[in-house]
Amino acid sequence: MKTGKAIGWALAGLLIIAGCAALGSAPASFSGGVLVNSAGMTLYTFDNDPAGSGKSMCIDSCAALWPPLKPTAEDKPHGDYTLITRADGSRQWAYKGKPLYLWTKDQKPGDKTGDGFNKVWHVVEEEWKMMPGGY
Repeated sequence: MKTGKAIGWALAGLLIIAGCAALGSAPASFSGGVLVNSAGMTLYTFDNDPAGSGKSMCIDSCAALWPPLKPTAEDKPHGDYTLITRADGSRQWAYKGKPLYLWTKDQKPGDKTGDGFNKVWHVVEEEWKMMPGGY
């Protein structure tokens, strides 16, 4: 009986590990209070993208200056991260329903030169920083 329970627990553990591996890693994380990609480059949202619409309004010359955060072929949506399909058929990561972009003028990790650009581009801040009285 003890051997059967041990095997059952071992199988349950393997299923949990396999399930976590299937989710993959998040395409971005918070650093210095803002969302960054795996290279540490700041990520932005565009006010003209309707949240939750699954659409990006930044195409052509806009996308040349504000490259979309692209997933790998194996990436799957999970948690607050979803994938949208762009007008050209390519895929793009979104965070809480808002497509994510890089800014070509940012030169190194930690740069946030696109924040507030034309009053429509914004860094994604950690929620605790956006709350009144957040530190």
